[in-house]
Amino acid sequence: MKQTFFSVFALLFFAVPMLAQEPEQWSRFRGPNGQGVSTVTGLPTQWSDTENIAWKIPIPGEGWSSPVIWNDHIFLTTATNGGRECRVLAIDRKSGDIIWDKMVFTQVPGQQHDRNSRATPTPVTDGQRVYAVFPNGHFVALDFAGNIVWTNTELDFYSQHGFGTSPILHGDLLIAAINPSVNPNNNPDNENVRNGWQLPWDRSYLLALDKNTGKERWKTMRGMTRISHSVPVVVQVDGKDQIVSMVGDVVQGFDPTNGELIWTARSGGEPAVPTPAVGEGMVFASTVGPTIGVKTDGKGDVTATHILWQQPRNSPLTCSFLYVKPCLYVASDSGTFAALDPANGNILWERRMGGGRPDSSPIYADGMIYYTTHLGTTTVLKLNADPKLPPEVVSVNEIGNTTVQATFAVAGKQLFLRTEKELWCIGK
Repeated sequence: MKQTFFSVFALLFFAVPMLAQEPEQWSRFRGPNGQGVSTVTGLPTQWSDTENIAWKIPIPGEGWSSPVIWNDHIFLTTATNGGRECRVLAIDRKSGDIIWDKMVFTQVPGQQHDRNSRATPTPVTDGQRVYAVFPNGHFVALDFAGNIVWTNTELDFYSQHGFGTSPILHGDLLIAAINPSVNPNNNPDNENVRNGWQLPWDRSYLLALDKNTGKERWKTMRGMTRISHSVPVVVQVDGKDQIVSMVGDVVQGFDPTNGELIWTARSGGEPAVPTPAVGEGMVFASTVGPTIGVKTDGKGDVTATHILWQQPRNSPLTCSFLYVKPCLYVASDSGTFAALDPANGNILWERRMGGGRPDSSPIYADGMIYYTTHLGTTTVLKLNADPKLPPEVVSVNEIGNTTVQATFAVAGKQLFLRTEKELWCIGK
């Protein structure tokens, strides 16, 4: 009996501190399921370029991928040599030291939007490998020592705006939305160069690779759509997972086991950038038109039956949606931040924000929303107990003369933010 008691005591004594020291894994774009919601408490709420900064390091080249974190490893992508050399970096979370910097591909820089970059897709990790994709459509998997495990260079990608969407992991699948448009420099069929960009086109698809080998597992065509940089998310419907993906013109649900297209909601609109939010059995999305609330339990074309509401005001062009029960939060390019009632889309409150246009998506942690603009200004907002009342401004934080389009990552009571030339670790 004593032995059993002391064995259990020892297990608890040693295990609990170890668990307490584990930082939250921020393994993909916007963290757990891409929702921008963290369970970490005690994050910093006030800083400057000299105050409450644990470290900052220069990042070579260019790229707007956001950092992802697994324990003490931070991963980023970048493109050097004028965007020609595609690189994956591993950085020590505690010290900021670069552990390794691996060139994985070369590419010929092509057409892109002026708010895009040569390394925009955020990588994703499962704790054993890190997976990345670059604007040429080439995928790579590396282990934590920086060794290339596999590459997939079968896709020759072109889009009028460049490649902006990030891959996700689901089980043993690496999933990405592939949304090309006509390449005017390689157009043997003399197709309209506006196809897939300003005009709907039938060449977009959702792609799943085997994460262990890089081989294609399934590929599902989407029908008539336009380009997008939105990142897929996972929802549960009747106990089964669905991959929900938004592109220009449609929001769709897919079966991850075989790629079957389960439902389509057609909303119209040009290229989509925001990643959807999920909650209350719904997905909240926008395709350069109104924000819409769509039920996810349908089959086939559910446009007439499952789009429950549309809200034309404050619809985001770039920033991803943030759902924190009981509100849906939207950040418009005009600099207005608003809360919607997810049941009907009604505006509960709206606030004009300073600091320029938001290109970075807002995140939530410990009762606070972190709202960052392209000038590097982060406003920390404390949510009100009454969701109909606007939040309190806790602080407005500046980090100097820089540009920000990446989104915060969170781990170990610290915030990690990529700027145009640097990676910042904010906190003690």
